[in-house]
Amino acid sequence: MVISLNTPVTEGALMVPYPATLDVPHELVEHVAWLLHEHRQARNSPWLKLGCFKQALLTLVHLRKNETFSRLGAGFGISQATAWRYVEETLDVLADWAPGLHEALTGLGEGDHVIVDGTLIPIDRIAAAEPCYLMKHRKHGMNVQVIARPDGTPLWFARATPGRTHGQACLARQILVMTDRAYQGAGATVRTPYCHHLQQPEHYQQFNRDHASLRAPRERAFAQLKSWRLLRRARCSTRRISTIVQAVHTLLTCSYSG
Repeated sequence: MVISLNTPVTEGALMVPYPATLDVPHELVEHVAWLLHEHRQARNSPWLKLGCFKQALLTLVHLRKNETFSRLGAGFGISQATAWRYVEETLDVLADWAPGLHEALTGLGEGDHVIVDGTLIPIDRIAAAEPCYLMKHRKHGMNVQVIARPDGTPLWFARATPGRTHGQACLARQILVMTDRAYQGAGATVRTPYCHHLQQPEHYQQFNRDHASLRAPRERAFAQLKSWRLLRRARCSTRRISTIVQAVHTLLTCSYSG
């Protein structure tokens, strides 16, 4: 059978699996597989078609490449529904291992500072609700806030909220926080830029330049989050995005410790 390059291939058409590589460390796949093994042992799960390693690999492919469940099923020799079930189970297991806020801030003390900011996770559920539409980006999405170290290493991700929600991540400790003007009045330890700084004295303008320089590494945290392509445009329910973000946070934490 010859398939023309001009022939549209629909999602329900016959798909041919092909060998491919995944740009994640082998140790990370093994770590996720071990978490799944512990999960199966705790639940006394029966024999499943895919072993723990392949289930871990299936989920990482979905997160990293944003593959659809029908394509994942074709590639791993399982049905679309089974691929969805395996991925959902793995995401829940990973999300349970994501560090909490108190744990993430352990080790930080007086003299340290963190960066707090938010990023938009675009979604294709345009009928989700009006609050998910953000005029600034002219797209629907969910807002995820991050607390990052001065070098941009993410420490903690908040729950995803509708794009038009301007939530604030609450810090349980007295740590200096560098953030933008949206957080004005958030607390004594929060540092925001001066408003209308072009009309202010030179030392105010210099403060804003220094402030912007200290906040710049936040982009590194966002880049690491969205290196998992599923979070560049999520096709899932908005209720699952928080779980996905927490699962990715666990993977990032494993990468740092490894």
